[in-house]
Amino acid sequence: MHRRAFRAAVVLAAVCAIAGPPAAVFAASSGPQATPAAGHTVTLKNIAFNPRKLTIRRGETVTWQWRDGIAHNVTFRGFHSRTQQSGSYSVRFAKRGTYAFHCTIHRSMTGTITVN
Repeated sequence: MHRRAFRAAVVLAAVCAIAGPPAAVFAASSGPQATPAAGHTVTLKNIAFNPRKLTIRRGETVTWQWRDGIAHNVTFRGFHSRTQQSGSYSVRFAKRGTYAFHCTIHRSMTGTITVN
């Protein structure tokens, strides 16, 4: 396991032990070496998320893929990817609900995941 992924897993385990499981469960590491998980894909290109709105089933994974060559991040409900120019970031959504996400660098980049 890569050092960053190990640290992220340790931090998540500590948070879960203190606060209980989060609304969305971290599924894979971010970065150029990450492999997209089976599920749904949101592409970051032309300073936009595509698609901006996505509806999935509980337990499915969403993978954000950087295709812009510009630094972006994905931030929502206490989770965020590192700022990067390429690679991917995946999250498995364990609970129903609506999850708004955005890029903290480009405020016009917003989106929504609806989990049924």
